[in-house]
Amino acid sequence: MIVYFKNTRLAKTLDSQKEIVRTYGPENGKKIMQRLQELRAFENLSQVPTTPPARRHELTGNKKGTFAVDVKQPFRLLFKPAHDPVPLKDDGGIDLEKVTEIVVTDITDYH
Repeated sequence: MIVYFKNTRLAKTLDSQKEIVRTYGPENGKKIMQRLQELRAFENLSQVPTTPPARRHELTGNKKGTFAVDVKQPFRLLFKPAHDPVPLKDDGGIDLEKVTEIVVTDITDYH
């Protein structure tokens, strides 16, 4: 998949291993780099595992339409499909097989 970043500050941080580790610490930094590498390796969102360690899951409530993968507990890497419009199935759900580009919006503990 193609991975974009929501803003230049996040892009600057996530484009540098040194900045990732400085911002998120060595353990989280390593996991963040691993998750970004994994996301880039998949062709579409349906291929991202829903089981640990990545555990892709769609969020609900005010974060509906946003997905997350686990980093190091309790942090998650949050992202959305970068398509406009977002590809949908007949039932209104997001068509994960057609999502080939994502935008990383945050790395946070949303619990």
